[in-house]
This record gives sequence, C-alpha cells and structure tokens, in this order.
Amino acid sequence: MLHKRNGMSTEINKKEKESLEGEGLAEAWPLWEVFIRSKQGLDHKHVGSLHASDAQMAIENARDVYTRRQEGISIWVVESIHIHASNPDESESLYDPANDKVYRHPTFYDLPDELKHM
Repeated sequence: MLHKRNGMSTEINKKEKESLEGEGLAEAWPLWEVFIRSKQGLDHKHVGSLHASDAQMAIENARDVYTRRQEGISIWVVESIHIHASNPDESESLYDPANDKVYRHPTFYDLPDELKHM
C-alpha cells in the first residue's frame, strides 16, 4: 500500500498499514488500476494496482512504483469500480454476431506500404 507523506509518496510498512486501518483510511482509499505506455509502444498496458485517495495521488504513486527507471511516457489510472468486463464463459455468444460481417475482415482492404502501425 502507498501513502503520501510530506508531499512524497512512500510505501507503507505493516505497522503503518495497521494504524491506517484502525483509523478507517485504508478502506476509504479506492483501488486504482494502472496502465503505462512505454517509450517504444503505442498502447497502454496494465501494470498493476494501488490504493490512493484520488486520481492525482494514484498517478503520482504509479509514477513512483511502476516507472522507477523512466520506462514510461504516459500513465493512465482508472478506479477499479469503473471497469466492467465480459464473462469469458459467454464469449461465443458475445462475438458470434461479428462472424457474419465479412466486410470487417482485413482481407477486403489493400493497405499502402507507407502505412506502419496497422
């Protein structure tokens, strides 16, 4: 767990965590999912989760924890309660309607050689 102290984000040790839980702060801080875009990549990848009081604190803590070697150029944080996922057991019925739309398959399009990242 991370905590902001004197403007600095620091890891909380077990004793401090117990103290925060006693004050009810640990439950009050929501869980945030962290996504980092690397210098070589075009997309953000999920790298982990952390607790923070707000989005700004989550970004600062994510920077301290997940980009120590300056490997990222962009950080996204999303509060975990705002992420919704499909059920893997229902994937067949979810993706089945796309199978009858053959025009969506890339075989119908000729892409120019100059086009990179597609």
